[in-house]
Amino acid sequence: MNRLGFLFSSLLLALALGSSMLFVVDQRQFGVVYALGQIKEVITEPGLNFKLPPPFQNVSYIDKRLLTLDTTDTEPMLTAEKQRVVIDWYVRWRISEPSQYIRNVGLDETAGANQLNRVVRNAFQEEINKRTVKELLSTKREQLTADVKAEVLDKVRGAKPWGIDVVDVRITRADYVDAITESVYRRMEAERKRVANELRSTGAAEGEKIRADADRQREVAIANAYRDAQKIKGEGDAEAARIYAEAFGRDPQFAQFYRSLEAYKASFSKKSDLMVVDPSSSEFFKAMRGGAAVPAKK
Repeated sequence: MNRLGFLFSSLLLALALGSSMLFVVDQRQFGVVYALGQIKEVITEPGLNFKLPPPFQNVSYIDKRLLTLDTTDTEPMLTAEKQRVVIDWYVRWRISEPSQYIRNVGLDETAGANQLNRVVRNAFQEEINKRTVKELLSTKREQLTADVKAEVLDKVRGAKPWGIDVVDVRITRADYVDAITESVYRRMEAERKRVANELRSTGAAEGEKIRADADRQREVAIANAYRDAQKIKGEGDAEAARIYAEAFGRDPQFAQFYRSLEAYKASFSKKSDLMVVDPSSSEFFKAMRGGAAVPAKK
Protein backbone atom coordinates (compact mmCIF):
# COMPACT_ATOMS: atom_id res chain seq x y z
CA MET A 1 0.00 0.00 0.00
CA ASN A 2 2.85 2.36 0.86
CA ARG A 3 4.50 1.51 -2.43
CA LEU A 4 1.33 2.36 -4.34
CA GLY A 5 1.05 5.70 -2.56
CA PHE A 6 4.68 6.42 -3.31
CA LEU A 7 4.16 5.67 -7.00
CA PHE A 8 1.07 7.85 -7.11
CA SER A 9 2.89 10.72 -5.42
CA SER A 10 5.84 10.34 -7.76
CA LEU A 11 3.50 10.44 -10.74
CA LEU A 12 1.83 13.63 -9.50
CA LEU A 13 5.24 15.19 -8.90
CA ALA A 14 6.39 14.21 -12.37
CA LEU A 15 3.25 15.67 -13.91
CA ALA A 16 3.68 18.90 -11.97
CA LEU A 17 7.32 19.09 -12.96
CA GLY A 18 6.49 18.37 -16.59
CA SER A 19 3.71 20.98 -16.69
CA SER A 20 6.11 23.57 -15.25
CA MET A 21 8.55 22.79 -18.06
CA LEU A 22 5.97 23.10 -20.83
CA PHE A 23 4.41 26.35 -22.05
CA VAL A 24 2.42 27.45 -25.09
CA VAL A 25 3.10 30.63 -27.04
CA ASP A 26 0.03 32.14 -28.69
CA GLN A 27 0.26 33.53 -32.24
CA ARG A 28 -0.57 36.97 -30.84
CA GLN A 29 2.33 36.96 -28.38
CA PHE A 30 6.07 36.79 -27.89
CA GLY A 31 7.31 34.30 -25.30
CA VAL A 32 10.30 35.52 -23.27
CA VAL A 33 12.20 32.92 -21.24
CA TYR A 34 14.18 34.21 -18.23
CA ALA A 35 17.02 32.35 -16.54
CA LEU A 36 17.74 33.79 -13.08
CA GLY A 37 16.43 37.23 -14.14
CA GLN A 38 18.27 37.31 -17.47
CA ILE A 39 16.65 36.92 -20.88
CA LYS A 40 17.51 33.44 -22.04
CA GLU A 41 15.39 33.15 -25.17
CA VAL A 42 12.71 35.00 -27.12
CA ILE A 43 10.18 32.79 -28.88
CA THR A 44 8.43 34.46 -31.80
CA GLU A 45 6.65 31.47 -33.35
CA PRO A 46 3.46 30.01 -31.82
CA GLY A 47 3.47 26.47 -30.46
CA LEU A 48 4.46 24.22 -27.56
CA ASN A 49 7.88 24.91 -25.99
CA PHE A 50 10.09 23.61 -23.19
CA LYS A 51 12.03 25.31 -20.39
CA LEU A 52 13.60 24.46 -17.07
CA PRO A 53 11.27 24.42 -14.12
CA PRO A 54 11.09 27.44 -11.79
CA PRO A 55 13.06 29.00 -10.26
CA PHE A 56 15.69 28.12 -12.87
CA GLN A 57 13.66 29.52 -15.76
CA ASN A 58 10.46 31.54 -16.00
CA VAL A 59 8.43 32.72 -18.97
CA SER A 60 6.47 35.96 -19.63
CA TYR A 61 4.45 37.10 -22.61
CA ILE A 62 4.41 40.35 -24.58
CA ASP A 63 1.74 41.33 -27.11
CA LYS A 64 3.00 41.30 -30.69
CA ARG A 65 -0.17 42.77 -32.25
CA LEU A 66 -0.59 46.28 -33.60
CA LEU A 67 -1.42 48.50 -30.61
CA THR A 68 -3.22 51.84 -30.46
CA LEU A 69 -2.17 54.68 -28.20
CA ASP A 70 -4.76 57.47 -27.78
CA THR A 71 -3.90 60.82 -26.30
CA THR A 72 -4.92 61.40 -22.69
CA ASP A 73 -3.41 64.87 -22.36
CA THR A 74 -5.63 67.94 -22.59
CA GLU A 75 -2.92 70.54 -22.06
CA PRO A 76 -3.01 73.25 -24.77
CA MET A 77 -0.15 73.78 -27.21
CA LEU A 78 1.05 77.03 -28.78
CA THR A 79 1.10 77.60 -32.53
CA ALA A 80 3.47 79.88 -34.41
CA GLU A 81 0.93 82.71 -33.84
CA LYS A 82 0.94 82.00 -30.08
CA GLN A 83 -2.60 80.64 -30.29
CA ARG A 84 -3.52 78.03 -27.67
CA VAL A 85 -4.91 74.89 -29.27
CA VAL A 86 -5.86 71.45 -28.01
CA ILE A 87 -5.33 68.41 -30.22
CA ASP A 88 -6.36 64.77 -29.99
CA TRP A 89 -4.19 62.19 -31.69
CA TYR A 90 -3.52 58.47 -31.85
CA VAL A 91 -0.48 56.34 -32.65
CA ARG A 92 -0.43 52.82 -34.08
CA TRP A 93 2.62 50.92 -32.86
CA ARG A 94 3.92 47.42 -32.19
CA ILE A 95 6.77 45.70 -30.36
CA SER A 96 9.26 44.45 -32.93
CA GLU A 97 12.28 43.48 -30.76
CA PRO A 98 11.18 42.03 -27.41
CA SER A 99 14.71 41.83 -25.98
CA GLN A 100 15.45 45.50 -26.62
CA TYR A 101 12.00 46.46 -25.42
CA ILE A 102 12.39 44.65 -22.09
CA ARG A 103 15.93 46.02 -21.50
CA ASN A 104 15.22 49.65 -22.41
CA VAL A 105 11.49 50.16 -21.81
CA GLY A 106 9.77 47.68 -19.51
CA LEU A 107 8.24 44.31 -19.00
CA ASP A 108 4.77 45.01 -20.44
CA GLU A 109 2.94 47.11 -23.03
CA THR A 110 1.83 49.73 -20.49
CA ALA A 111 5.40 50.85 -19.85
CA GLY A 112 5.98 51.40 -23.57
CA ALA A 113 2.66 53.23 -23.99
CA ASN A 114 3.49 55.63 -21.15
CA GLN A 115 6.91 56.52 -22.51
CA LEU A 116 5.67 56.70 -26.10
CA ASN A 117 2.87 59.06 -25.04
CA ARG A 118 5.42 61.50 -23.63
CA VAL A 119 7.63 61.35 -26.74
CA VAL A 120 4.72 61.83 -29.15
CA ARG A 121 3.36 64.81 -27.21
CA ASN A 122 6.76 66.51 -27.19
CA ALA A 123 7.08 65.92 -30.94
CA PHE A 124 3.64 67.41 -31.56
CA GLN A 125 4.45 70.42 -29.42
CA GLU A 126 7.67 71.05 -31.34
CA GLU A 127 6.01 70.76 -34.75
CA ILE A 128 2.92 72.78 -33.85
CA ASN A 129 5.17 75.60 -32.61
CA LYS A 130 6.43 75.92 -36.19
CA ARG A 131 3.01 76.15 -37.85
CA THR A 132 0.00 78.45 -37.94
CA VAL A 133 -3.56 77.44 -37.11
CA LYS A 134 -4.45 77.41 -40.81
CA GLU A 135 -1.58 75.06 -41.59
CA LEU A 136 -2.54 72.85 -38.65
CA LEU A 137 -6.13 72.57 -39.78
CA SER A 138 -5.73 72.22 -43.52
CA THR A 139 -2.78 72.91 -45.75
CA LYS A 140 0.09 71.21 -43.88
CA ARG A 141 -1.67 68.77 -41.60
CA GLU A 142 -0.40 65.67 -43.39
CA GLN A 143 3.13 67.04 -43.40
CA LEU A 144 2.89 67.76 -39.67
CA THR A 145 1.92 64.17 -38.79
CA ALA A 146 4.67 62.85 -41.08
CA ASP A 147 7.24 65.04 -39.30
CA VAL A 148 5.98 63.92 -35.89
CA LYS A 149 6.26 60.28 -36.92
CA ALA A 150 9.82 60.85 -38.15
CA GLU A 151 10.81 62.50 -34.86
CA VAL A 152 9.26 59.70 -32.81
CA LEU A 153 11.00 57.02 -34.89
CA ASP A 154 14.30 58.87 -34.52
CA LYS A 155 13.81 58.88 -30.74
CA VAL A 156 12.82 55.21 -30.35
CA ARG A 157 15.63 54.09 -32.69
CA GLY A 158 18.31 56.16 -30.99
CA ALA A 159 21.34 55.11 -28.96
CA LYS A 160 19.14 52.81 -26.86
CA PRO A 161 16.55 51.36 -29.23
CA TRP A 162 13.15 50.71 -27.72
CA GLY A 163 12.49 47.70 -29.91
CA ILE A 164 9.22 49.13 -31.20
CA ASP A 165 7.96 50.25 -34.58
CA VAL A 166 5.65 53.25 -35.05
CA VAL A 167 3.29 52.50 -37.94
CA ASP A 168 1.08 55.59 -38.08
CA VAL A 169 0.45 58.93 -36.39
CA ARG A 170 -2.83 60.80 -36.89
CA ILE A 171 -4.61 63.90 -35.55
CA THR A 172 -8.27 63.23 -34.77
CA ARG A 173 -9.23 66.71 -33.53
CA ALA A 174 -7.69 70.16 -33.39
CA ASP A 175 -9.51 72.98 -31.66
CA TYR A 176 -9.00 76.18 -29.72
CA VAL A 177 -9.13 76.09 -25.94
CA ASP A 178 -12.59 76.69 -24.47
CA ALA A 179 -12.07 80.38 -23.70
CA ILE A 180 -10.86 81.16 -27.23
CA THR A 181 -13.56 78.96 -28.77
CA GLU A 182 -16.27 80.92 -26.95
CA SER A 183 -14.73 84.20 -28.12
CA VAL A 184 -14.55 82.93 -31.70
CA TYR A 185 -18.20 81.84 -31.57
CA ARG A 186 -19.24 85.28 -30.29
CA ARG A 187 -17.33 87.00 -33.10
CA MET A 188 -18.87 84.65 -35.66
CA GLU A 189 -22.34 85.31 -34.24
CA ALA A 190 -21.81 89.08 -34.33
CA GLU A 191 -20.54 88.88 -37.91
CA ARG A 192 -23.52 86.79 -39.01
CA LYS A 193 -25.90 89.25 -37.35
CA ARG A 194 -24.19 92.15 -39.10
CA VAL A 195 -24.49 90.44 -42.47
CA ALA A 196 -28.14 89.56 -41.75
CA ASN A 197 -28.97 93.16 -40.81
CA GLU A 198 -27.21 94.42 -43.92
CA LEU A 199 -29.19 92.01 -46.09
CA ARG A 200 -32.43 93.06 -44.40
CA SER A 201 -31.64 96.75 -45.00
CA THR A 202 -30.74 96.09 -48.61
CA GLY A 203 -33.91 94.04 -49.06
CA ALA A 204 -36.08 96.75 -47.48
CA ALA A 205 -34.56 99.42 -49.74
CA GLU A 206 -35.00 97.23 -52.79
CA GLY A 207 -38.59 96.54 -51.74
CA GLU A 208 -39.35 100.25 -51.45
CA LYS A 209 -37.80 100.81 -54.84
CA ILE A 210 -39.91 98.05 -56.40
CA ARG A 211 -43.10 99.34 -54.73
CA ALA A 212 -42.40 102.92 -55.89
CA ASP A 213 -41.79 101.74 -59.43
CA ALA A 214 -44.99 99.65 -59.32
CA ASP A 215 -46.98 102.66 -58.04
CA ARG A 216 -45.53 104.83 -60.82
CA GLN A 217 -46.40 102.25 -63.46
CA ARG A 218 -49.92 101.97 -62.01
CA GLU A 219 -50.43 105.76 -62.17
CA VAL A 220 -49.07 105.87 -65.71
CA ALA A 221 -51.32 102.99 -66.76
CA ILE A 222 -54.40 104.65 -65.16
CA ALA A 223 -53.57 108.00 -66.80
CA ASN A 224 -53.11 106.37 -70.19
CA ALA A 225 -56.33 104.42 -69.78
CA TYR A 226 -58.24 107.57 -68.75
CA ARG A 227 -56.79 109.46 -71.70
CA ASP A 228 -57.78 106.69 -74.11
CA ALA A 229 -61.22 106.44 -72.51
CA GLN A 230 -61.81 110.18 -72.81
CA LYS A 231 -60.65 110.11 -76.39
CA ILE A 232 -62.98 107.24 -77.23
CA LYS A 233 -65.81 108.91 -75.32
CA GLY A 234 -65.26 112.16 -77.22
CA GLU A 235 -65.25 110.34 -80.48
CA GLY A 236 -68.44 108.52 -79.46
CA ASP A 237 -70.14 111.75 -78.39
CA ALA A 238 -69.15 113.37 -81.68
CA GLU A 239 -70.50 110.44 -83.62
CA ALA A 240 -73.69 110.42 -81.56
CA ALA A 241 -74.15 114.17 -82.11
CA ARG A 242 -73.68 113.69 -85.84
CA ILE A 243 -76.23 110.88 -85.92
CA TYR A 244 -78.70 112.92 -83.84
CA ALA A 245 -78.22 115.96 -86.06
CA GLU A 246 -78.75 113.86 -89.16
CA ALA A 247 -81.85 112.18 -87.70
CA PHE A 248 -83.35 115.39 -86.33
CA GLY A 249 -82.70 117.17 -89.61
CA ARG A 250 -84.99 114.75 -91.40
CA ASP A 251 -87.96 115.37 -89.02
CA PRO A 252 -87.81 118.62 -87.03
CA GLN A 253 -91.14 117.96 -85.27
CA PHE A 254 -89.92 114.61 -83.94
CA ALA A 255 -86.73 116.27 -82.83
CA GLN A 256 -88.67 118.86 -80.84
CA PHE A 257 -90.84 116.12 -79.34
CA TYR A 258 -87.79 114.05 -78.39
CA ARG A 259 -86.14 117.04 -76.74
CA SER A 260 -89.28 117.76 -74.76
CA LEU A 261 -89.42 114.12 -73.68
CA GLU A 262 -85.79 114.23 -72.54
CA ALA A 263 -86.44 117.47 -70.66
CA TYR A 264 -89.40 115.98 -68.78
CA LYS A 265 -87.36 112.83 -68.10
CA ALA A 266 -84.53 114.87 -66.61
CA SER A 267 -86.99 116.77 -64.42
CA PHE A 268 -88.08 113.63 -62.60
CA SER A 269 -84.91 112.39 -60.93
CA LYS A 270 -86.76 111.00 -57.91
CA LYS A 271 -89.98 109.06 -57.43
CA SER A 272 -91.34 111.83 -55.20
CA ASP A 273 -90.86 114.58 -57.82
CA LEU A 274 -94.08 116.27 -58.94
CA MET A 275 -94.83 118.75 -61.75
CA VAL A 276 -98.13 120.56 -62.41
CA VAL A 277 -98.74 121.52 -66.07
CA ASP A 278 -101.67 122.71 -68.16
CA PRO A 279 -102.30 120.12 -70.89
CA SER A 280 -104.00 122.70 -73.09
CA SER A 281 -100.98 124.92 -73.26
CA SER A 282 -98.20 122.28 -73.11
CA GLU A 283 -96.35 121.69 -76.33
CA PHE A 284 -95.54 118.17 -75.13
CA PHE A 285 -99.17 117.18 -74.67
CA LYS A 286 -100.04 118.65 -78.04
CA ALA A 287 -97.48 116.29 -79.55
CA MET A 288 -98.90 113.41 -77.58
CA ARG A 289 -102.40 114.18 -78.91
CA GLY A 290 -100.98 114.06 -82.40
CA GLY A 291 -101.08 117.71 -83.04
CA ALA A 292 -98.19 119.57 -84.47
CA ALA A 293 -96.03 121.06 -81.83
CA VAL A 294 -95.55 124.75 -82.31
CA PRO A 295 -92.21 126.06 -81.26
CA ALA A 296 -92.46 128.25 -78.24
CA LYS A 297 -92.22 131.98 -78.79
CA LYS A 298 -89.29 133.77 -77.34
